[in-house]
Amino acid sequence: MKKRSATIFFIIILGFCLQAHADKTIIAKKVNTFPKIDGIADDPVWKNASPIIVYENIGHLEISLKAVYTDEHIFFLVTFPDEDESRSHRNLVWDKKTKMYVVGPEREDNFVFKWSMETQKIDLSIYADNTYTTDVWYWKSCRTDPMGFADDKICTLSMTKHSNSAKIISKMGYTYYSKRSGDKGSAAYKSIQIPIKYCGDTISLFKNCVPTKSRADIAAKGQWKDKKWTIEFKRLLFTGNTDDVQFSTDETYQFGIARYEISGRKPDPKEKYYGAGDVIESLYLKFSN
Repeated sequence: MKKRSATIFFIIILGFCLQAHADKTIIAKKVNTFPKIDGIADDPVWKNASPIIVYENIGHLEISLKAVYTDEHIFFLVTFPDEDESRSHRNLVWDKKTKMYVVGPEREDNFVFKWSMETQKIDLSIYADNTYTTDVWYWKSCRTDPMGFADDKICTLSMTKHSNSAKIISKMGYTYYSKRSGDKGSAAYKSIQIPIKYCGDTISLFKNCVPTKSRADIAAKGQWKDKKWTIEFKRLLFTGNTDDVQFSTDETYQFGIARYEISGRKPDPKEKYYGAGDVIESLYLKFSN
């Protein structure tokens, strides 16, 4: 009798665990008018859109995600708490001893969508035990937000080493190689040439500019207010670019999100966990009229 009770208890606990880690699906609702991409989220279309809540286990916060679409575009609304607004990234700081500029500790706030471009369900983690090709939408508060965009990139996980790829040890201990590169075109920022002479105690390492071609596919704007980020995204359902995921309203799409830049480094509280992000869980997008 005790053995049977223990078995039943185990099944119940297992059921709760599976439910807690169950895949989430966000439903994009069809709308006739689209929201203004300004990071304010006061547009009426967002009021009737149902959110999903995703828990981020590195920074220990909840992320709210909504989606709507029109005949041509899809839109996302992302909100999450943040104690402070970080809009500086790797500022150059003048070192009085060496009389040279060095890279400072500041790291920008960011948010990532990672879309599977595979035909079957896969693990989208950095440390997955499967290969993949993904479309990455990378919003950066310093480098892309001032121009009203998110960076558009493509990320692959492969068992073959390529130039500029990073070695990854998977969950099961196998060796993979991760490579992330920008889509065709130029980004919304570029690095400046580091000055040799003194130009001020602190200067920005990056200069903002208008992105081009496929790198300019994703409009995005974020606002930080009341210790919370609100970010809005807009993209064509069908871009026609081979380096993008193409959306059909009859299909379902697997993706993941990450609050922190996804490089697989260990969390560093001094850098707001920058670089320690990974996709939180397997999410799915469906469309509804």
